[in-house]
Amino acid sequence: MKKKFKRQEYARYKKLGQMWRKARGKTSKTRRYEKGKPAMPTVGFGSPKEGKGLHPSGYQDILVYNISDLESLDPSTQGGRISSTVGKRKKEMMLEKAKELGIKIFNK
Repeated sequence: MKKKFKRQEYARYKKLGQMWRKARGKTSKTRRYEKGKPAMPTVGFGSPKEGKGLHPSGYQDILVYNISDLESLDPSTQGGRISSTVGKRKKEMMLEKAKELGIKIFNK
């Protein structure tokens, strides 16, 4: 499970939001890694090995250009992402075929 890092003083000012930004202040306690302050992302906080390079759903993300590419996917471990160069008519055909084969498509 990946650790969620929160922005420094996110609770103090609502406009900042929780999205991570590096602490850059001269006297910042977070930047100096002081005890009791939120952790900053470092090398040791990497993703688990088994989840690296996977789509957040847990499937392997494969770029698909045509129906034959779609048929070569393994529905239990792989999901398809239809290329942006594929037209509307062909994309509709591919979505029907994916539904028939039980393949997950990430960009419907």
